[in-house]
Amino acid sequence: MSDSMPQPGTAAGTVPGSGAEDPAAGAPPDPAGPAPLGVVRTPTGNAGVDAGLERLADADHLPADGHIEVYEDVHRGLRETLTSLDAGPAPAPVPAPMPSYDNRS
Repeated sequence: MSDSMPQPGTAAGTVPGSGAEDPAAGAPPDPAGPAPLGVVRTPTGNAGVDAGLERLADADHLPADGHIEVYEDVHRGLRETLTSLDAGPAPAPVPAPMPSYDNRS
């Protein structure tokens, strides 16, 4: 069969086994394949933490051996966020001393 023609049971422009086949073709989903766990990710209000939580959603579509990269990335981001919280805001500048008005001439 030529490379330009889709194989039977696949949609045009998809790669067989890529998960992009037409679901109406009757192929049952692979029970051993990656599937979202349905864990609810509640926003925390901290942009760094929330970005990490959203990044965890990427693991839902990867096989188990691909999770480690996502988890390490999220862990690194959370450590950076915590480190920035420990650093705290920069100290306020010290105001210039007030001139003395006790000089009488």
